[in-house]
Amino acid sequence: MTRTRISFGPTLTLPEMDAPRRLIGGRTFDFDREVAVMAIINRTPDSFYDRGATFALDASVAAAHQAIAEGADWIDIGGAKFAPGPVVPIEQEIDRVVPVVEALRGSGVVISVDTFHPAVAAASLAAGAHVINDTTGVHDPAMADVVADSDATLVITHSLAAPRMPYPAPHYDDVVAEVIAFLLARVDRAVARGVPRERILIDPGHDLNKTTRHSLELTRRLGEITGLGLPTLAAVSNKDFIGESLDRPRGERVEGSLAAAVVCILQGARIVRMHNVRAAVDAVRMTEAILGFREPAYERHNLT
Repeated sequence: MTRTRISFGPTLTLPEMDAPRRLIGGRTFDFDREVAVMAIINRTPDSFYDRGATFALDASVAAAHQAIAEGADWIDIGGAKFAPGPVVPIEQEIDRVVPVVEALRGSGVVISVDTFHPAVAAASLAAGAHVINDTTGVHDPAMADVVADSDATLVITHSLAAPRMPYPAPHYDDVVAEVIAFLLARVDRAVARGVPRERILIDPGHDLNKTTRHSLELTRRLGEITGLGLPTLAAVSNKDFIGESLDRPRGERVEGSLAAAVVCILQGARIVRMHNVRAAVDAVRMTEAILGFREPAYERHNLT
């Protein structure tokens, strides 16, 4: 298949999507010329970034509405963190995420649920979620069955460990090539089980079973992943590869997160998953304006 490439200098090109217009949650995204900002809402007492600040239902719903007011296109709700830890019973995870989905139904944003349990996905979709964000890359093939039986979109993420299990000292001969091979295999798995390709997004999984150097290389070579032609999600916000690169604790990684997100966008990422929504929206919209994807809000400078 031949793709048209848009040149932005001698070494940087942006691949066009196979089917750039995607209907997700009632909204149409033109991923050739548009970047969606996904806000993060964690209903977990032990989330790596906010440490439970949005664990209470009223706090999580309020944070979601604040993110919408700040310009988020998408809200991603999680009820169990990716990192190793105690098992969260499926019914408990459902009780955490479904009320938030129900509270946001009709808000106009895309609603996604971050889960690797097919039962949680099914309950979330029944409550009104539009996307299932599986950070284990369809580790359980039944996840594809649940999505196939709906009109939802599926995010397939690269990670190697069994859900919530440690994976010390990961090794890759070529991290980008191996991530691509994994993603292609899992996309094939989902398609074989009935999920249309046009309802699949991919995520290379920054920091997920990867060292800082692996995540930096993924960022540097993200164009090879976006070149697969599937809309690509970059989940870089406040992650450890940013902290370790800059020697910054979790509360001081906003600038590094924005830089990483912009580099990913320049290489074709079309959804960025971010904690600091207002700053992320401004960085994304400015990047869109520089690339000619959107017009300035207004023009006055040197016109009179």
